[in-house]
Amino acid sequence: MRKTLVTILAIAGSISTAAFAADREIKVDDRLNASADTLIDMMRAADRGIPQDLIDKAHCVVVVPGMKKAGFIIGAKFGRGFAVCRHGDSGWSAPAAIRVEGGSVGFQIGASETDVVLLVMNDRGMRHLLSDKFTIGGDATAAAGPVGRDASAQTDAEMNAEMLSYSRSRGLFAGISLEGATLRPDGEADRELYGRDVTNREILSGDFKTPAVAARFERALRRESAESRP
Repeated sequence: MRKTLVTILAIAGSISTAAFAADREIKVDDRLNASADTLIDMMRAADRGIPQDLIDKAHCVVVVPGMKKAGFIIGAKFGRGFAVCRHGDSGWSAPAAIRVEGGSVGFQIGASETDVVLLVMNDRGMRHLLSDKFTIGGDATAAAGPVGRDASAQTDAEMNAEMLSYSRSRGLFAGISLEGATLRPDGEADRELYGRDVTNREILSGDFKTPAVAARFERALRRESAESRP
């Protein structure tokens, strides 16, 4: 029995390592462009898109393009993306880099990639995002967000959850659960973006200029917000 468990763990580790290694090699500018594509596609996905009225009400938006999920019996999740928060009427903050990490146990085999968007809907959720790390389902509550252009924003999910989650899955897994996943700042990517050590709290609540490599991501956010105005 012990030998079998060791074998399973070894297989799980090799699958997960192979699936996640490529993600770590993706450059920050490529990840920012992928985040812009993810946001645009998921906002404009016709009857399955993120409702515009919800993104208009969101305090912050987190985009994780191509989050990896892999495993054999014991699975793992890993993703790198970016968060932005509103600055009153002045628009969105500069992007702060985010890492998503988590595990799961159950019958599963294979690997997949999932584009994830989290809408942070209130001050409690925003405080979690500004912290050193938090766990969904532990520290912060998240619910599957309603979809569709005509979906009402006045839902139980919006009223009670600190965050609303949206995903677009590819590969062998039909869907994804972020329950138990931990979000934390990606200091390596932040240093690459801003040229020095900086905290996500400073980026998201301060007056940082958006780096040139993030211009397309910033335009995607501004375009979606502008198109919702009468």
